[in-house]
Formats: sequence, C-alpha cells, structure tokens
Amino acid sequence: MRLEVIATCMDDALTAEANGADRLELITAITEGGLTPGIGLVERVVQAVRIPVFVMVRPHSRSFVYAEHDIDTMASEIKAIVNAGAAGIVLGALTPEGKIDEQALERLLPLTGGLQVTFHRAFDELADQHEGLRTLMKYPQITRVLTSAGPRPAIESVKEMADLVSAATRSHLAILAGSGLTTEGVADFIMRTGVGEVHFGSAVRYNKSNLSPIDPSALRQLADNLHLL
Repeated sequence: MRLEVIATCMDDALTAEANGADRLELITAITEGGLTPGIGLVERVVQAVRIPVFVMVRPHSRSFVYAEHDIDTMASEIKAIVNAGAAGIVLGALTPEGKIDEQALERLLPLTGGLQVTFHRAFDELADQHEGLRTLMKYPQITRVLTSAGPRPAIESVKEMADLVSAATRSHLAILAGSGLTTEGVADFIMRTGVGEVHFGSAVRYNKSNLSPIDPSALRQLADNLHLL
C-alpha cells in the first residue's frame, strides 16, 4: 500500500516525509484543486526529501480544456521540473467534448524525460471513465490515474472504484484513489475496492482544512495503519 500526500510548501514536504508518506504531490493553490508550484520550491523540495516528488503541471483552474498557449506553458514547466530532478509529473487535459486530449498528451509526454506521469482528476470529468482508461493505456509514460471514480467523493464510489481497479488489472496503470477519503474509513475502502495507492490532502491536516499545516500525529497514525495492510 502506497500513501501519497499533498504538499504545498517545504514544511508540508518535510512533515509528510517524517511521518510516513511514501510520495509527495507538490502543488500550489490547493483550494483550486492544485496548480503548478514555483520552480524554486520544486528544486528545494527535491533536494530536501528522499521520497519521490511528483509535481503538478496545471496552468490555470478555469477548466481542463487548454488552448495552444496553455500547452506551451505546460511544456516549459515540464522541462523545468525534469531539470529540477523530480520523480514524476502530474497532468491532465480534456477536449471540449469531454474526452482525453490525446493531442496534448502527444505533445507533452515526450518532454517528461522518462519520468512517471500521473493523469490527475480531470479523469473524473469524463463521461466514460472506462473509455478514458483504455485511452491512457496507450501511453506507457502514464503509470497511474488519480481518481475518485467519478464526480462523487471516493469514499462514496466504492463500486465504481473497484470496477476501475479491475479494468486496470494486467495493464501498466495503477489506480490512485483520492478526494474524499477519510482516515477512519480508508481501510474498509481499500479492502472493498482493491486499490493499492491512496492520496490524502485535507484529511491529514489540522481541522481537516486545506489551508492548515499537516497534522503529524494524524498522518503518522494513517501511515502506520496503511503499511500494515
């Protein structure tokens, strides 16, 4: 079982590593669902921690449909993140018709320098997630999908999540469950869905607030419990 934790600053990154996180998703603008962090922060976090750092590449929060100049921006950000030594990239793009934007992927994925890529929760806006999963299976650079298995919180989408996990079996894709998971209910959720990776943000912060620091005791308890599964 792998535990990914959102980090928005150096303090988050250090606290997450010290208290059992297996991987970081480094972002800024957490209240907007995450945007690309500054390259200075990326460089410093990569230098400071030993666990893998996956960096969000999302130029704005208006939608997941990107104009050509947005793709140009994402391309520049990916090159800088690769040079900073990150372990992975987190991205996603949709067409106006609500399908995965393969033209964007074909432009951006070759720039990732062999890093792992997570397709983020743009996936949860797809009309047909199983069609989307089959599309992503065509791209070996994409190694996981961050999803709540639809528009509802993950904890309310057990059947849909289990179906995605089953569909991804025997492929190179891992399903990373996130959004709406609770520290109290995650063990049962894992047993019922079969997911092998989970993603936590506000649920391991003080007062379960996105804008609060990570609560070390909450994260440590979660990590210890997950690593027993």
